Amino acid sequence: MSVTASHAPTREDFAALLEESFGGNESQEGSVVKGIVVAIEKDVAVIDIGLKTEGRVPLKEFVGPGRDQSLEVGDEVEVYLERVENALGEAVISRDKARREESWVKLEKAFENNEKVTGVIFNQVKGGYTVDLDGAVAFLPRSQVDIRPVRDVTPLLNVPQPFQILKMDRRRGNIVVSRRTVLEETRAEARSELVANLEEGQVIEGVVKNITEYGAFVDLGGIDGLLHVTDMAWRRVNHPTDVVTIGQSVKVKIVKINHETHRISLGIKQLLADPWEGIAERYPVESRFTGRVTNITDYGAFVELEPGIEGLIHVSEMSWTKKNVHPGKIVSTSQEVEVQILEVDPVKRRISLGLKQTLQNPWEAFAEKNPIGTEVEGEVKNKTEFGLFIGLDGDVDGMVHLTDLDWNRPGEQVIEEFKKGDVVRAVVLDVDVEKERISLGIKQLEGDPFADASDIRKGATVTTEVLEVKDAGIEVKIVDTDLTSFIRRAELAGDRNDQRSERFSPGEKVDARVVQFDRKARRIQLSIKALEKAEEKEAIAQYGSADSGASLGDILGAALKKATEKK
Repeated sequence: MSVTASHAPTREDFAALLEESFGGNESQEGSVVKGIVVAIEKDVAVIDIGLKTEGRVPLKEFVGPGRDQSLEVGDEVEVYLERVENALGEAVISRDKARREESWVKLEKAFENNEKVTGVIFNQVKGGYTVDLDGAVAFLPRSQVDIRPVRDVTPLLNVPQPFQILKMDRRRGNIVVSRRTVLEETRAEARSELVANLEEGQVIEGVVKNITEYGAFVDLGGIDGLLHVTDMAWRRVNHPTDVVTIGQSVKVKIVKINHETHRISLGIKQLLADPWEGIAERYPVESRFTGRVTNITDYGAFVELEPGIEGLIHVSEMSWTKKNVHPGKIVSTSQEVEVQILEVDPVKRRISLGLKQTLQNPWEAFAEKNPIGTEVEGEVKNKTEFGLFIGLDGDVDGMVHLTDLDWNRPGEQVIEEFKKGDVVRAVVLDVDVEKERISLGIKQLEGDPFADASDIRKGATVTTEVLEVKDAGIEVKIVDTDLTSFIRRAELAGDRNDQRSERFSPGEKVDARVVQFDRKARRIQLSIKALEKAEEKEAIAQYGSADSGASLGDILGAALKKATEKK
């Protein structure tokens, strides 16, 4: 059969046939297509992707972390078609890219639905690890590997395991995953189930997993409980390692369960008898016991009376005399001390102890040794606006009030004669044990001049010695007494012309009349003028009268003559 020119294929027809032959494949460039393994040559597989178009894929692309695919001729595989034909007339195909494309589609769906994905950790990089998510490579930060820091990640390599996708960016090809999130979720589910089977008050066996400053974590079979240091024993525990060690099996009681946070509080001491039962009967108030100092604070010291029972010696109950001293200056840790029970509160589980009560009250001891009127000696410790403080035997202080410094001079003036450190003598005036006060007197070392002047009274004539001459008068001392007085200028003479203090000189003897003597107010007032008037009145009464014709001079002269004769 002959072929006419009209039926002969033209160049255009051939191009059309070629387009028809390859057009389908060209339209599939940049996508995943199916192919048949037609040959395996050394380390590559020859794959027919249809219409007599073949490509080559290295065999290593069919193996990888967590997978080992052995290829045989005739196997159907999916590959990524990059280009239909290269310079060698072959299709450019890739199994890795095909797997990656498939993975991204699946991963994006899993990310949207918050589902877990399976992957394999296959390499370590800066800051974490790389994970193969069936073709797509993801980054696993070091902090997201486990709930607790993992020192050796080798056992986790090349093992298929679940991950949670935290972040995806297809444009940049970034995927961040977490293994820790999966573990926490699994752990939370397990904890919920375990907690649901536990009850408060239940006694359970556990293993000490970790120890901190404040307690120990005990594994109760998949869930941890906290055994706080205060629940380890009734006695004071300085550190949890004093009671438990890591890996130790312990029997504990569930004290409290928080079902919302799944936190479990445990206790060991709750399995033992409470030592506070019947505490008031064992430790009566005012009874004395010996204990050991366990802890010292700014406000006092704790003393263990028996295991699990401690009492507090408040700083105010430590010493009779050391008021502002740190407790550590009085007692030391582990020291054995005798204490007195001051108060017991079973409800608050508190015992107040006293240390000073076991020692004699120094004020009582001082009062016994130094009755009122006893002379004592001590060093001036302090000067205040109201007196002197003097250190005495027994580590106590006594006070000399301003009014007890001198009989005659004002205390404000006398106190200036004393300085800190002076050793002085004084007389015990009073001891108030309850108020812890000792009253002393310095002026009492000498007799009270008013008490010694029993024969002096108002109207009496006394002989004085001039001590000091001043413009306003003279300072005198009554002879044979310690009484002093100031005679004002107006009282120096009856005659105004003789009322001059310069007429007198220190050491001169002068008679005067007592015009006021008040023992209670400790006041004595003298007057030479009053004595002259009294003598004049007496002379007139004895030797004449106003109408006798005798002059006052005559009468005084006669009186003076008579007085001289008597002498």
